[in-house]
Amino acid sequence: MTRPPPKPKAPLLDRISNPADFRSFSVEELEQLTHEVRQAMIQSVSFTGGHLGAGLGVAELTVALHYVFDTPRDKLIWDVGHQAYPHKILTGRKDRMMTMRQGGGLSGFTRRSESQYDPFGAGHSSTSISAALGMAAGRDLKDDNFNVIAVIGDGAMSAGQAYEAMNNAGALGSRLVVILNDNDMSIAPPVGAMSAYLSRLLSSPSYHSLRHFAKDLAHLLPPPLERAVGRAEEYARGMVSGGGTLFEEMGFYYVGPIDGHNFDHLLPVLKNVRESEDTKPVLIHVITKKGKGYPPAEAAADKYHGVGRFDVLTGQLDKPKANAPSYTSVFSKALLAEAEKDDRIVAVTAAMPAGTGLDKFGDRFPARCFDVGIAEQHAVTFSAGLACEGFKPFCAIYSSFLQRAYDQVQHDVVLQRLPVRFAIDRAGLVGADGATHAGAYDMAFLGCLPDIVIMCPSDEAELMHAVATAVSINDRPSAFRYPRGEGVGVELPERGTIMPIGKGRIVREGSRIAILSLGTRLAECLKAAEELAARGLAPTVADARFMKPLDEELILRLARDHEVLVTVEEGSVGGFGSHVLTLLAARGALDNGLKVRPLMLPDYFVEHDAPNTQYETIGLNASGILASALEALGEAKAAIPA
Repeated sequence: MTRPPPKPKAPLLDRISNPADFRSFSVEELEQLTHEVRQAMIQSVSFTGGHLGAGLGVAELTVALHYVFDTPRDKLIWDVGHQAYPHKILTGRKDRMMTMRQGGGLSGFTRRSESQYDPFGAGHSSTSISAALGMAAGRDLKDDNFNVIAVIGDGAMSAGQAYEAMNNAGALGSRLVVILNDNDMSIAPPVGAMSAYLSRLLSSPSYHSLRHFAKDLAHLLPPPLERAVGRAEEYARGMVSGGGTLFEEMGFYYVGPIDGHNFDHLLPVLKNVRESEDTKPVLIHVITKKGKGYPPAEAAADKYHGVGRFDVLTGQLDKPKANAPSYTSVFSKALLAEAEKDDRIVAVTAAMPAGTGLDKFGDRFPARCFDVGIAEQHAVTFSAGLACEGFKPFCAIYSSFLQRAYDQVQHDVVLQRLPVRFAIDRAGLVGADGATHAGAYDMAFLGCLPDIVIMCPSDEAELMHAVATAVSINDRPSAFRYPRGEGVGVELPERGTIMPIGKGRIVREGSRIAILSLGTRLAECLKAAEELAARGLAPTVADARFMKPLDEELILRLARDHEVLVTVEEGSVGGFGSHVLTLLAARGALDNGLKVRPLMLPDYFVEHDAPNTQYETIGLNASGILASALEALGEAKAAIPA
């Protein structure tokens, strides 16, 4: 599929450039507008790929929020951001939706620099309530008057930060609205007319006035009677409002659950909350269905959470032509092979079993696989506890998500030399997901920690060897990182082989120029070497394999026997190249005129784009490596022909 699908008819949506354009609509018109928003979203995601199910599920809620609240003056904050596609369509970006996740186009998440309707950027989960509370506190300090609304899903509520923020909100007492979008039926039972009626009643000004009057009256009673009245009121609310006890205990006024696909239920509650003069924070519990309005997505919510291109009529997902298995699937295969032989191997994921490949491990070893929810901090310390009991935990987390648990990595694992194995997926650039998900910093923030082994396999077979090596390391923590996407197509063993710790390998012998690669840029290094050889400058190419400990013998030999040393890694400043330079400086290897050129991710956030374009832009492809080597040698710059 190379062309966008035909644009669906949208007589109402075509008239809208911002939310103010539909605030005079009738309920019937809002329903039609919601249908048109869904169709526009399905059309755009079918062409660009991206997150589908979550956005379809909040279409009515999105329309209702912009209809009732005065955005952008009222601040609307979407947690994670992958459910914000309808929000983007309604806030002046509908004509750019075909650029979503493309180079120079819209971000797949909310982004402050993209629109005044995006007051807070997202990408990682469970941040919305914290940000919203900060804005509410800032509003109060300025003596301003606007609403702050945070929309958070039930999955994101499994993270501790959400509860930290709610605990703080209850204590501060700032006026704040939290919408709990429950699309998994994990908190409340199905809702109906009686629940909707009670929610309208509980959020109404008349009920609030009566409640305040009752409290004022209770204050005049003796303390035992006052406490009894309070308990009776809480009990009565608990009887009619279902699962709100936890939120009430945290200082929130709970309303719900209500049907998130019914404007007759949504609009009165949102209007009541908007008009309320009560400063107590409010939580509105909304029930929605993921994938609502598109049968293929309704039938397979997980499959259509994040998708590539697909056929709108059939829902059939495009299957990219795979020349090699993905690194994630190779990790899964390798871990299963090891776990068949060692029953002490266990696996831990933070709500990403499919994304990390641990779903297959869970199918094979359900008792040895733990999904702890969106709780990376807990996942790391939980893994540390497993290690204390003699197990061999593999904690599989995306590189950018591991950042959220850095204190636990340092304090609970590394400081105690516990043999937790970190499987770091999505290392390096991640294409269309952009800077929020790029695994740029793990080598820098792990490499500075003592007594941790860090491996960076250069291909799929090397990844299998890294898994086997991690199994064998029982006296300290270890980590191995691998990128998103396909491998290079090498033959895979049935099971990995244990590598000597801290030892690299020479892949190609040469002279004058040495290219020292760490990770999966090795294939591009070899392409650059071929071009250098064609120019009569046959270089040495080495695969470092380990970021820590460094193969000092190999690095010093390369420095001694060559005029130029180019290091190549897919990580930030402060990573492998920095460690190599520190070693060379400490050993005096730079004193003889050696020219070192460290190539790494640039010191800025790389925008979302096609992966090949990203690598070309930052010079981490074959032509960039070639140009760097020639520049250091004093030769004319040249690039490999396309």
